[in-house]
Amino acid sequence: MSKPVRISLDAMGGDHGPSIVIPGAALALERHPDIRFLIFGNEAVIAPLLDAHPKLKAASELRHTEISIAMDEKPSQAIRMGRGKSSMWKAVQAVRDGEADACVSAGNTGALMATAKICLKTMAHIERPAIAAMWPTMRGESIVLDVGATIGADAGHLVDMAIMGAAMARIVFDLERPTVGLLNVGTEEIKGIEAVKEAGRILRERDAPYLEYRGFVEGDDIGKGTVDVVVTEGFTGNIALKTAEGTAKQIGQYLRSAMSRTLMAKIGYLFAKQAFDALRDKMDPRKVNGGLFLGLEGVVVKSHGGTDDLGFASAIDVAYDMAHFELMKTIRGMLEHDPVGHEA
Repeated sequence: MSKPVRISLDAMGGDHGPSIVIPGAALALERHPDIRFLIFGNEAVIAPLLDAHPKLKAASELRHTEISIAMDEKPSQAIRMGRGKSSMWKAVQAVRDGEADACVSAGNTGALMATAKICLKTMAHIERPAIAAMWPTMRGESIVLDVGATIGADAGHLVDMAIMGAAMARIVFDLERPTVGLLNVGTEEIKGIEAVKEAGRILRERDAPYLEYRGFVEGDDIGKGTVDVVVTEGFTGNIALKTAEGTAKQIGQYLRSAMSRTLMAKIGYLFAKQAFDALRDKMDPRKVNGGLFLGLEGVVVKSHGGTDDLGFASAIDVAYDMAHFELMKTIRGMLEHDPVGHEA
């Protein structure tokens, strides 16, 4: 895309709302000067924050909305209250109406998914959307999906996710044929539930030219980076994600406690500070913030609700890349070439 990338922002979403969204957008604009923002939210709150960032203000259009969706609101209530009126709905609607190339929100995940499904609809051949997350690994990064959009999956849905995850990997990792694995309780073909075994059979027999199926992977393979794309259903994926986040915090706390326990430990920390700083940077969840909703007729990115401005900027980075490198065109091309998940 040679023209500017237009991104709509739900400025009222998340635990901190505009106080994080606006500085995060300013950071993203520094990285990608060709972004243009369409910002939805309470003008009285947002305008003073924009005044503090003149470059961002010049690259943005602010549209006032009276209604915002609370983080604890049920999706059904969010739709009833905010349909056509909330900052979240308006931000997604801008993608539907062609005013924006992608949408970013740190708001209520269930409400955002429900809003996106109603407003944008799912793509042809795709029955249910999925949330794809970037995952730091020993060899770089991988993509894991679904991390919480839908609970349970049949074989067709798992294969759909393999296709969509591979499309995302082709853009993010610049790979012609990303490697894909199905998360399972073992690598042997006889193990696992029937849906996973059937999805593996379909992927293995089709041998699609746009992804390389590597078979089943186990939980420890996620962190190893055994494959570029790990596919699972939302219940398991969300538990894996939360477990990894909790483990990262646990290790960080252990290190802080150990390094401050004795004088020698404190001295040792000073000598190893550079290594610890590198570890902290690698484990920083803000650097990989931004879950991409795959399977919709448009690009929607969910930021973690409690992140800071750096984390929100990372979510905008994901939206920028997906729009700039035309994710939707890539997915459509792969589905049209071979709608793998839906056998005749």
